[in-house]
Amino acid sequence: MTSPVLFGLDRLLTEPALRAPLAGRRVALLAHPASVTRTLEHALDALAACPGINLSAAFGPQHGLRGDKQDNMVESPDYLDPQLGIPVFSLYGEVRRPTDAMMATFDVLLVDLQDLGCRIYTFITTLRYVLEAAAKLGKAVWVLDRPNPAGRPVEGLRLREGWESFVGAGLMPMRHGLTMGELGHWFIATLGLQLEYKVITMQGWQPEAAPGYGWPEERAWINPSPNAANLSMARAYAGTVMLEGATLSEGRGTTRPLELFGAPDLDARAVIAKMRELAPAWLAGCVLREIWFEPTFHKHVGKLCAGVQIHVETAHYDHAAFRPWRLQALAFKAIRALYPDYPLWRDFAYEYEHDRLAIDLINGSPLLREWVDDPAATPADLEALTLPDEAGWRAEREPFLLYR
Repeated sequence: MTSPVLFGLDRLLTEPALRAPLAGRRVALLAHPASVTRTLEHALDALAACPGINLSAAFGPQHGLRGDKQDNMVESPDYLDPQLGIPVFSLYGEVRRPTDAMMATFDVLLVDLQDLGCRIYTFITTLRYVLEAAAKLGKAVWVLDRPNPAGRPVEGLRLREGWESFVGAGLMPMRHGLTMGELGHWFIATLGLQLEYKVITMQGWQPEAAPGYGWPEERAWINPSPNAANLSMARAYAGTVMLEGATLSEGRGTTRPLELFGAPDLDARAVIAKMRELAPAWLAGCVLREIWFEPTFHKHVGKLCAGVQIHVETAHYDHAAFRPWRLQALAFKAIRALYPDYPLWRDFAYEYEHDRLAIDLINGSPLLREWVDDPAATPADLEALTLPDEAGWRAEREPFLLYR
């Protein structure tokens, strides 16, 4: 029988030697709903009951410590935890970066955030911001590491300089293939930060092991954000997140958000056929199915949409072959070919950015949008841009890999 996979939180709670350096220090926790133990106890409650840990504050990222906020651009307030009597600070409210006053409430910050392995997921940016604040103020940051459920594959254009934002923390591709602990080491190295940084590594995590390929199937899936409903969403997300920059529905307001796309005025069957015609290799590793859905909120609310669901369940899934970023880019390209004048790109504010198109902000440059909108641009043209970015990132991330 194989040993269970232990996440960083589990190890900190069960191995006194790991906690010993926390003795006599004030400890804060940055967490969200998926910050749970093997027995599904929330990290805040488990750490509060753990001998030798003096919890003095807590922090919540986007969607809140307890995950109470459904959509993007919905802020969480600061409050006092009713059970523990400690302040809970929001890093998605009046501020995105922790203030000096917030940082003054602790000596060591424990970061326990489940990521999805995608550059746009804002917990990565929050990690960067707390590392920068800790370096400035002489605070320590420990990451209690968790799996990257999308595994090790790398995909997508790298963010270009000058395009950093709350949904783009650094010059990495859309699908980075690192854990939060590994990302912390990369941020520190690339930003030239000096601070006490420690990763409580996982025990037994095998990022290439079937059938989870990054996610140990013995562990319950807890939504790290309200629309991250399952492993299928995590696998598709590095592509479907681009729908947040489009007028198409990404399935918010349905039970399968970010696993599908559609709109009332599309012929989904024709879109799939055009995708197969343009770049059949980019459809590998999954099955596309024509569907109809009616969102209960968000884009196209109450309207019947024709759409496409991306199936990456066990029987349909080839981890090495599936390339969600290319798949979604191809869907955009097919729609543009079928409907040249389709109003594809969202033109209203996204993550508090008003001057740059959401699709460009999400991709970290205008390159993807320009490829979609250029009738003469081919899949080979996008590959020519993307393959060097991916190869460069694989080489750059190599020194930071903690799990071989």
